[in-house]
Amino acid sequence: MMAAALAMSEPAAAQSVTPAAASAVQGSSAGGDANAAADGASSTAALDTEFDARQRTLDQRTEENNYRYGVAEHDCYSTFFVNHCLNKARDQMRTVQAQIRKEQLALDGEQRAERARKRDEQAAIKRAQDEASAPQRAAEDARNAQAYEDKQRQHALDQAQRSAEAPQRSANAEAYEEKQRQHAIDQAKRGISPSQAAANQRAYDQKQGDFQRKLDEARKQGAQKAQERVEKQQSFEKKQAEAAQHRADVEARQKQAAEKAEQKRQEQLRQQKQLEEQQKQQQQQQ
Repeated sequence: MMAAALAMSEPAAAQSVTPAAASAVQGSSAGGDANAAADGASSTAALDTEFDARQRTLDQRTEENNYRYGVAEHDCYSTFFVNHCLNKARDQMRTVQAQIRKEQLALDGEQRAERARKRDEQAAIKRAQDEASAPQRAAEDARNAQAYEDKQRQHALDQAQRSAEAPQRSANAEAYEEKQRQHAIDQAKRGISPSQAAANQRAYDQKQGDFQRKLDEARKQGAQKAQERVEKQQSFEKKQAEAAQHRADVEARQKQAAEKAEQKRQEQLRQQKQLEEQQKQQQQQQ
């Protein structure tokens, strides 16, 4: 009965594929009609559900076939012709197994065809999207090309400007060298030799370096002291929090001790009252 049901379901599956494919073709030819796309998605989901149901049925039949063979194999060992019984049970198991295998191959083929159809649909949609976005990409490429050309023109203008400014830079360099020569002449007139001028420059550079090192050291010490102040402040706040927690714990313990003392006093009063009542009752009985 189960094999017959599966055999009947295969034509239905084949019929369900055709409307899905037809709807996909109609959707693409109509320029992505929303209703056709919705119908195609619904048919695809229904087909996937049918594939899953058929696969579960085949898996269940395989388990039942293996179970029946196991039971038959166990029962054969209680018969006289054990080997004949085992061969018969094995043949029956293999017959059913071959039927299941045939239906499994058919199901696998349908699933491969469905996956191929989905890939074709996705490829068609991708091609349509690429065609639709082609003008935008062309415009973007044109803008990029224009930006590149503008950048190249600006680079050429910068090069031309630097070339035009080259004589001025050369004149400035010559003026600087002339100023340096004049400075050397002035120092020579004041009795400062070139070696002395170089020594003075080295001494000046050394002073500048010493000043920079002292400045860096002062900044480093300032940062270190600031860090120490932050750590001291954090330590102080931590100690304050611990002290506050200690006071709270002490107050809580004192409160608990007071409550216990009050409970003990109340208990003593109650016991004393009970003792007095007992004594009073004894006096009355006497």
